[in-house]
Amino acid sequence: SIAILLYLARKFKTPDHWYPSDLQKRARVDEYLSWQHVNIRGKGSKLFLTKVLLPLLTGQPLPPEKVEGVTEELNVVLKQFEEKFLQDKPFIAGSEISLADLVALVELMQPVGAGYDLFEERPKLAEWRRRVEEAVGKQLFQEAHEGILNAKNL
Repeated sequence: SIAILLYLARKFKTPDHWYPSDLQKRARVDEYLSWQHVNIRGKGSKLFLTKVLLPLLTGQPLPPEKVEGVTEELNVVLKQFEEKFLQDKPFIAGSEISLADLVALVELMQPVGAGYDLFEERPKLAEWRRRVEEAVGKQLFQEAHEGILNAKNL
């Protein structure tokens, strides 16, 4: 949860870039962390549920029009994310990775795990993903997402 991440960042005095002491940068992180619950998390999880979990539980895929509607909802918030939060910056809060970037990418990996490559036609988003992966380490990133990326194989 966001509350636990913030608690851990404070308790263990993580490097400043994760949860910046600069008030403007921290406000950007807080703004994203508040926005993402019903936007990126809500729409990304809904696509994962629609494409992976519900078919697994029911034994049948959902109608294509249902999946298309859910995909379009996600596309709307992805556009908002790029325009409002990424803009032309390397990371959400500026030039360094923060908890906001980490949370954002983790949430975006759910639709990817459902077989929807949301980075494919979004070069700005793909470049941001590459920077986040490099910042945390590609091996650690792959290890952390192994389960969700293999979920469609259930």
